Amino acid sequence: MEAIEPAYGTATLLVIAAVAVAVLLFLIMKVKLHAFVSLVLVSVLTALAAGIPVGDVPDALSFGFSNTIGSVALLVGFGVMIGRLLEITGGAQVLADTLIGRFGEKRAPFALGIAALIFGFPIFFDAGLVVFLPIIMTVARRFGGSLLLYAFPAAGAFAAMHAIVPPHPGPVAAAEALEANIGLTLLVGAPVAVVSWYIGAYLVSQFIGRRVYVDIPEALFGPMNGGREVVTDPDADADNDGVGAGPGQTVTQAPARKAPAFATVLGILLLPFFLISFNTVLKTLTTAGVIEEGAAWAEYLMLLGNTSVALLITVLAATLVLGLRDRSMAGVSDIFDNALGPICTVILITGAGGMFGGVLRLSGIGDALSGSLSNLGLSLILQAFIIATLLRVAQGSATVAITTTAGLLGAAAAEASLSSFHLTLLVVAIAAGATVLSHVNDSGFWLVSRFFGMDVKTTLKTWTVMETTLGVTAFVIALGLWVVT
Repeated sequence: MEAIEPAYGTATLLVIAAVAVAVLLFLIMKVKLHAFVSLVLVSVLTALAAGIPVGDVPDALSFGFSNTIGSVALLVGFGVMIGRLLEITGGAQVLADTLIGRFGEKRAPFALGIAALIFGFPIFFDAGLVVFLPIIMTVARRFGGSLLLYAFPAAGAFAAMHAIVPPHPGPVAAAEALEANIGLTLLVGAPVAVVSWYIGAYLVSQFIGRRVYVDIPEALFGPMNGGREVVTDPDADADNDGVGAGPGQTVTQAPARKAPAFATVLGILLLPFFLISFNTVLKTLTTAGVIEEGAAWAEYLMLLGNTSVALLITVLAATLVLGLRDRSMAGVSDIFDNALGPICTVILITGAGGMFGGVLRLSGIGDALSGSLSNLGLSLILQAFIIATLLRVAQGSATVAITTTAGLLGAAAAEASLSSFHLTLLVVAIAAGATVLSHVNDSGFWLVSRFFGMDVKTTLKTWTVMETTLGVTAFVIALGLWVVT
């Protein structure tokens, strides 16, 4: 669905957006209305207030919702299945023990962040985070303290790689719009992302985690009850009376199962990494003309590396090498059923967050805002950061903020005859601006909020703060390099 011709001027649209966010926060934080209901209600009211024709309102609502659900539901579903299987079979514990053994107990959060930086190179933020959840929870349970001490270093690492480093879509789109060299953007963006993560995410997360306590949520990955696996088995005989437990009765079994080898667990985690990386390489070679456009063999191989397909393949592999080691297929299916049930809330709220952001985009606020900011009279790198930041705050989507800002500055960058290095720094500045101030119109905000069991207020003062320090750090690095080169 295309953006609708703005019914009002930029100032009016900005006021509508600000009021919509304020009403949403009031409903959720003060009235205590459920976040899903609040998001849908405010989306409807915002669409009407912004001048979207009444007949187009349903399409405007489904636009953001369906786009977000389409990308999130499969990733979260498959990711939680993999994660639950890793946890129940002891795979997450094996990987956590190995990481702690290599880095030491005091460096557990750092170890999680480093691992996420590596895995985050080809994997999108949401997919990487959901696969890493059982490892984060296992380490957090072992050492105690606020969940944020362990969750945010990993989440921040995935966010940094996703925002700044090709082959992720945002920096690639910005590089193409500015005619920057993608290879150089990768070479510059990777170290900038790592340094930004360490300063703006890792150090900040340790500061926040010592001051804000967040308990470990049990909804997605429940407690193992001291090593005793909890399952729901309608055919089990809980009291040995020969008649079974009855439909849906919970049975506690004492497992006599050997944990999988570290190499097996690592192989499961590396499988989507390999498949998605392979897909990225093939796409790059096709763009460069090395592989013929539309080659059937390449398209089949790239299909295997599609994020959802790669995670599906990983679910099947995990079922074979982890689940069926000492279980029946029916037992594995029970594990998957128990894993999928609790994520309905996560998916629906995340989709509703995408709906709210989509309504803001379709209302024309992004186009109106970007058009009024294109001639600020500032240096290009400052324009890049400011415009991307304002677009991010106004409509939520980091990708939209990146692509819109890069498109706006493309002509000015070409006219300025910037070097390849400075064009790359411009890409980093845009990505940095599109990272800061994640809030209620960003579907990623709701994903983090639900995964880590945080209310809106806590998410705003933790995740929003860390995303902002991450983006600002990346911009300061880019600005420093811009000035000295």
